[in-house]
Amino acid sequence: MPIVEARAVSVAFGEVSVLREASLTVAAGEIVAVSGVNGCGKSTLLRCVSGLLRPSGGEVRVLGAAPTGTPAFWRDVALVAEEPAWYPGLTVREHLELVPLTHGRDDGRVMSVARALDEFELAGRADATPLTLSSGQRQRLALASVLVRPSRLLLLDEPEQKLDAAFRARLAALLRAYAQTGGTIVLATHDAALAAGAGARVLPMRDGRLSGGDPHPAAAAASAS
Repeated sequence: MPIVEARAVSVAFGEVSVLREASLTVAAGEIVAVSGVNGCGKSTLLRCVSGLLRPSGGEVRVLGAAPTGTPAFWRDVALVAEEPAWYPGLTVREHLELVPLTHGRDDGRVMSVARALDEFELAGRADATPLTLSSGQRQRLALASVLVRPSRLLLLDEPEQKLDAAFRARLAALLRAYAQTGGTIVLATHDAALAAGAGARVLPMRDGRLSGGDPHPAAAAASAS
């Protein structure tokens, strides 16, 4: 069973078409990068996959069912898009400790809080509050937050924003490691080096149209088996 299926998904706001019959199939363990300029529709596609936006036409299925806003859906799906609302008074470490507690289970693949602080270069600011961090540090905290909790699918909207080139290379390695444990990733990105470093299948998007949405032959065979 594919982890993500989008069939002829269209989104229009009044007279403006943002997505035009975009189709996408993503197998378990695969990383797919949707690439394109600002305004081409890639973030809109991620919002449809996450269930935050209902398409004007077409169908989206995630883990075999339509995406919903239920706790059961968000136990399996993790999203990094806009900067989250941070809890006042909680430190960086406390934010990371809270995330796995609220999800109530550990599938054995999650990153420990201690390791996340090191991997995301936050150990020196572990006792600071998020709003005292730089914008790049807050982006690293948002990304760390989705790796200290169990999930089957990561949806990442331009995860490279505010990150320097060196950390983008580290992020690519962390995404590869997540996929190697069976997790699946769909990301929207401008960064060709990040997509290549992560080993992603790159799908160009232009004017709301997506190219190459069928999976790799090997991924398709794995999905069918």
